[in-house]
Amino acid sequence: MTETIYAGSYWGARQESAEACALRMEVLLTSLANVDPGFVQWFQQGRSRNAALQRPIEPRATALEKLFRRGQDRVFEDLGFRMSGWNGASDDRDASGFDVTCGGHSQATGNFCVFNLPSQGTHSERVLSTPVLGGLVRSMAVAWEPEWAIATSSAHRNMVTDNPKPGTFVGWVMYLARVRGTVPPLPAPVRIEPVEDKGTLIILTPERFTVKNPEHLALAEQVRGLLAQAGLMKPLAP
Repeated sequence: MTETIYAGSYWGARQESAEACALRMEVLLTSLANVDPGFVQWFQQGRSRNAALQRPIEPRATALEKLFRRGQDRVFEDLGFRMSGWNGASDDRDASGFDVTCGGHSQATGNFCVFNLPSQGTHSERVLSTPVLGGLVRSMAVAWEPEWAIATSSAHRNMVTDNPKPGTFVGWVMYLARVRGTVPPLPAPVRIEPVEDKGTLIILTPERFTVKNPEHLALAEQVRGLLAQAGLMKPLAP
């Protein structure tokens, strides 16, 4: 079975307007265009592939604001705004997509930006690499200012927790906002990088992380223990 990789950023209740969400989304899409060729163009969903390809997403705040307003819950406005997109790949195995919920300020829900990524196909080897996933997580961190973000194996997440609450497990590439605390020294080959003045990027391995590699599993558990001792493995703040 193919081991899938996903990326997501998460933050608690934060009341923001559709305009503010659109400005953040513009920053994200502009940045992603420089991360990988598969992240340059995005399309709205459609009833068919051809229909979706006729609905490109313009990476401008004014256009993005309209899309966010369409995705607003008309009954429970405190749930924020939603938008989704797809990169128009001709081969489904190369497809990437995103789903965003932002501006929500209800204690019953959270905000997030999640990317589904190709697990096989001609582009997967390039996309599922440290430079691209590091760039993707960094771009989400700068644009959305989440409390926590990750890019990792779904199989590993499901292996280490039955209740995968954001902030409580480790993965291949992680981001921790400064508000969560100070990241302690971590063992090689782990790489730690600052993300502007917002937080810290943690990359466990330079090669592709997989549950098939016992050294990767052992390293992830060691890092989890060190982060837990530093008080960093906790659910998101309400």
